[in-house]
Amino acid sequence: MPQTEARKTLKDAPIMWRRINSIGMILDCNSTYAANLGYAKSEILGKAIFEHVPKESWESMNNSLKIWFETGKVTDRKITFIRQDKSTFLGSLQATSLYDENKNLIGSNTVIFNLTEMSDKHIEKYEEFFKESNQKLEEIKEKEYDQLDKDSKSEYNGLKEMFQMLSEINLKKLK
Repeated sequence: MPQTEARKTLKDAPIMWRRINSIGMILDCNSTYAANLGYAKSEILGKAIFEHVPKESWESMNNSLKIWFETGKVTDRKITFIRQDKSTFLGSLQATSLYDENKNLIGSNTVIFNLTEMSDKHIEKYEEFFKESNQKLEEIKEKEYDQLDKDSKSEYNGLKEMFQMLSEINLKKLK
């Protein structure tokens, strides 16, 4: 998918974001995701999501995928992630589905919060980012949504749903 105005909100976002296809392969991620895992973005794209969790967390990640397939979203799923240097961190995974113009599932937008970094300062930064992103998406809807091609509309709709879900999370409970 081309880099749409909607997706540009994620480029250097404070949140770890990745997009996967329907079989768990990473199609895209932002710089925050790559940096937190200690990889270059090019080393992440095309890899399975299981490559970023230790073997003992594969079952939990697989259960997360099952929940996503059954419900179309995942909220506050605690999973241990592994960095390139083999250090780990506990994350809270949130995911929403991405559909094509015919309502066929094509993937998910996934956000992972590093629970070791859930300070009041980080929470405030996340909440402000969600608010700004929702405003940016509203501007896109008002000014250019009708002119977008079907793939860009799918992109927009998926991100709108993701930011809506993120805005409803009580981040203080994740601390």
